[in-house]
Amino acid sequence: MKLSSFLKGKIPFIFSQGIIIIFLTNLLSIMKIGRFAVLLMAISIVLITLFTLTIEFLQKRSFYNNLYLTLNAMEQKQFISQMIQSPDFIEGKILTDILQQTTKSMNDEIAGYKILQEEYREYIETWIHEVKIPIACINLICENNKSEVTRSIIDETQRIDSFVEQALYYARSTNVEKDYSIREINLESFVKSVIKKHSKQLIENKIEIKLNNLCYTVFSDPKWLDFIIGQIVSNSIKYKKDPLCLSFSAQEKENKITLAISDNGIGISEKDISKIFDKGFTGENGRKFAKSTGIGLYLCKKLCEKMHLGIEIQSEKEIGTTVNIIFPKDKTIFFES
Repeated sequence: MKLSSFLKGKIPFIFSQGIIIIFLTNLLSIMKIGRFAVLLMAISIVLITLFTLTIEFLQKRSFYNNLYLTLNAMEQKQFISQMIQSPDFIEGKILTDILQQTTKSMNDEIAGYKILQEEYREYIETWIHEVKIPIACINLICENNKSEVTRSIIDETQRIDSFVEQALYYARSTNVEKDYSIREINLESFVKSVIKKHSKQLIENKIEIKLNNLCYTVFSDPKWLDFIIGQIVSNSIKYKKDPLCLSFSAQEKENKITLAISDNGIGISEKDISKIFDKGFTGENGRKFAKSTGIGLYLCKKLCEKMHLGIEIQSEKEIGTTVNIIFPKDKTIFFES
């Protein structure tokens, strides 16, 4: 709080004190009071006024400076009302009361929206689980009545199922902590299980698989990691060029283990790399080669951040793409708040 700002707000008070001094000086002169007494009275009023203003300024400056310091030090500034104490002067008490009431109102509103969001998320999850049943039934019927038509139907239902699964993970992505189970994972066995899960697509597209140096143990949630690697594999298939080679390799460096998933596909243009993890971003490839939602890699990035994993993409147009998933070796990081 600046002294100039404080004095500017006290102009009416200072002006009124000046009027009082002039009035009393004239009155005492008319009453034939000595000049020394009149001067002493005027000086006394000035000193009392200065003393009063100084005390008030110091009180207010201390309160508002502490308020700003506390506010700037806070990450969640909306809780400022809980961090300040009510001062002795009336304006500060009013301000504190207003902040407390507005914070309470805001918290009530946020709580209401959280309840609505949670109810909507639960509905979406229930709907997704319900819709997976008829998809599974369609696949079963088609498997028992094999023909060119049913094979095409199976392909399309698999695409529907992948989008439904993506929607499920998107709905859960805001509450990873509630469905979070860190375990030791053998990287080689895990990658092989993901490849097996996508084997039909890989075989149909005649994709060569290479596994190199995967004999590492990492810490992660198997379910979420399966989804992340699955999304990367699906993207490699979606943006492939023949013949496609998909390789998995790992290396240990300092305090981390990096899983590299590389392909020799169409690659990503340099202008799109920085935006590739943005929500809804499809880029040049998404518009040209396939209908893309721009959600897959966004979810991968979001889930990796929630699980304290790193994810990076390196790519060169018409050469290929490498996605690096970075696992910290220290498992205690997963349990930090």
